[in-house]
Amino acid sequence: MGIPLNVDWQQILLHLFNFVILAGGLWLLLYKPVKNFMAKREAYYKDMDKTASDKLAAAEAEQEKYSGLIAKAQDEAAELKKKAMADADNAAKAHIAEAEQEKLRIIDDARRAAQAEKNKVLQETNAQIEEMVSAAVDKLLVPAGSAYDSFDDSGKE
Repeated sequence: MGIPLNVDWQQILLHLFNFVILAGGLWLLLYKPVKNFMAKREAYYKDMDKTASDKLAAAEAEQEKYSGLIAKAQDEAAELKKKAMADADNAAKAHIAEAEQEKLRIIDDARRAAQAEKNKVLQETNAQIEEMVSAAVDKLLVPAGSAYDSFDDSGKE
């Protein structure tokens, strides 16, 4: 019996056997090492991704921590500013009160000095008035040309 198209089953089986050997060899030489390489590469990149995710989470935690610290520092700075403003206000009020007391003391000293000057001027004026009154009384009481006057004139000559 003749095989149509000149196909020999023995040749087909040999080609099939060669193909199986070639496929098995390629699988052992190429597919398996490439598959292992790809698995290692995938594991490496998954590990890198996990490490990056961990670092990102740690960085975000640090950011939250420092954000909290910054907010706390800003609150403390605001409190210190309020305290400093209150202290400055109290110091200003104390200086104003001290200046008021100094003003009142200076005014009292000036009033006392003015009163003392007034009393002194009044005493001097009273003394001058007394002298003038006594001189006027002496002139009125002593008649002109009395012995007293001649006594005074005799001493001049």
